Amino acid sequence: MHTMVESRMADLGGLRMHYLIEGDGPLLVLLHGWPQTGHCWRPIMPSLAEHFTVVAPDLRGYGRTDKPATGYDKRTMAADIHALARSLGHSTIMLAGHDRGARVAHRYALDHPGEVERLVVMDIIPTREMWRRFDMKTGVAASTWHWTFHLQPDLPELLAGQNVRAYLNYFFEKWTVQRSRLEVEEYMRAFEQPGALRAGFDDYRASFPHDAEHDDADWDAGRRLELPVLALWGAAGLASRVPVLDVWRDYALDVRGAEISDCGHFLAEEQPDAVLAHLHDFLLPRD
Repeated sequence: MHTMVESRMADLGGLRMHYLIEGDGPLLVLLHGWPQTGHCWRPIMPSLAEHFTVVAPDLRGYGRTDKPATGYDKRTMAADIHALARSLGHSTIMLAGHDRGARVAHRYALDHPGEVERLVVMDIIPTREMWRRFDMKTGVAASTWHWTFHLQPDLPELLAGQNVRAYLNYFFEKWTVQRSRLEVEEYMRAFEQPGALRAGFDDYRASFPHDAEHDDADWDAGRRLELPVLALWGAAGLASRVPVLDVWRDYALDVRGAEISDCGHFLAEEQPDAVLAHLHDFLLPRD
């Protein structure tokens, strides 16, 4: 049965969240990263919608979702998605996240054990590992220098706000192999909206100390993901310089994964067919 993607708004008790929805069946939620919106999943939604109710929200602060002054720690952002899933009538879900969205998805799976059946994380290692491995080399690398810049209060908005397009374009150029496949204009428009730059930087600002404290507490308590985890990364992606599967196996008991060739950071747009092949294999039950 072919369905068309719909654009909807949900009122989640004070946060109005925009999301795309397509298909019918078990709930599969796709979470985007920075500097993007839920639109980044459009290339793979129709195929997945043949088997799932596919939902691609704009995270708190992004796209057409509200941009409040607080709540950018991953625990709160995961609670937003949990509320969205419940509003759609689902208590268990499958989750796939890219970049910042994968950090929200990781936190969701930790905070709601038993409610996530399968988890996909794209082109990241856990936030705790990012901070553990941060050194001089990481601090100047094209893939990671922005973490500490985006953490600073007010300054990123001041400097990037002078020319939003040039700033974002730097990342779309540096982080891609198949840049022509990205709908960059869609993201430029989104981040030119009032509050959008600030909210995106607040997502990073929450990484330290708030997210770090939550992550360390889980680690110290011995909490590890027990559900099946699929890690995907681009051969020229941001995670390609580290042993992705080895790292994730310290945080989850059942990890598999693959490198996507001829691909940078933005997997779903740069190599949608390859990503779909892995997602179908991982998410769909074998006959």
